[in-house]
Amino acid sequence: MADQLNIFKDHLRLDCTTENNVLRELNAHIEDKSRELVEAGLSEDEATETAARLFGSHRLISKQIYEVYSQGSWRQAFFAALPHLLIALLFALHCWNSTIWLLATILTVAIVVIYGWCHGRPTWLFPWLGYCLIPVVIAGILLIYVPGRWAWLAGIVYIPVALFIVISLTKNTMKQDWLFTSLTLLPIPIVLGWMLVIGLGDRFLWYERLHYVAPWIALSFAVLAITVATFIRVRQRWVKTGTLLTLEILVLMIVALAVKSAVSFWGWLFLMLLSLILILGPALLERKIRQD
Repeated sequence: MADQLNIFKDHLRLDCTTENNVLRELNAHIEDKSRELVEAGLSEDEATETAARLFGSHRLISKQIYEVYSQGSWRQAFFAALPHLLIALLFALHCWNSTIWLLATILTVAIVVIYGWCHGRPTWLFPWLGYCLIPVVIAGILLIYVPGRWAWLAGIVYIPVALFIVISLTKNTMKQDWLFTSLTLLPIPIVLGWMLVIGLGDRFLWYERLHYVAPWIALSFAVLAITVATFIRVRQRWVKTGTLLTLEILVLMIVALAVKSAVSFWGWLFLMLLSLILILGPALLERKIRQD
């Protein structure tokens, strides 16, 4: 019985609470059918195996169950989109240059991530988790401006720490579903794109550009919020994947339109490829892990 349930569990790809409820229901159905078969004259082992086989293909049943339970409520969609909405409001209301608002946003993200992580890692948590990686991205870009030999020392410290954080977060999100990993990594190309647009070398130029593109940044994160809300509400996995990929490219186009000459063609090509890798790469990685 446990082996059969583990096979179903490998294909369900639901959050922990929903998955446990579904497995309990499946277990109850298999036990009921097994009792009927035992009464019909089969041994307990034969009855259990037959009952599980009568359910049909594990993959097909798991897909059907996924489409029933994977659609989140509007409340879940709102909470999942909320971190992107907070960033959008931060720039739309020109609060990005306020230390108080920045600290309040960082504190809010930290509290929500800790709460969600300790309460079963619901689906709405993963967009919040993505912002835990933003400091890692920013620190990597700032290494460019570290002078002389200090850059090498900083790089030696930064690379293993960054890899540890990214790999740990990826492994933990992929345990549930590779799509959750893609959802978590969604903001990274956008944040990187805006940092390339703004530049960090000249402080005055940095401030002026950020002030100019603030409405565009707000728009891009508002589109990200719509992307996440749509992801939560749709049922089919291929629609979820298509939503992430299509709207991510749309957001990168918004970044490109903000300051056309700020980033070279190769820079935009890199961002596009990075988006493809971060959205579709987890699927290939999960398949590799399952094969091994």
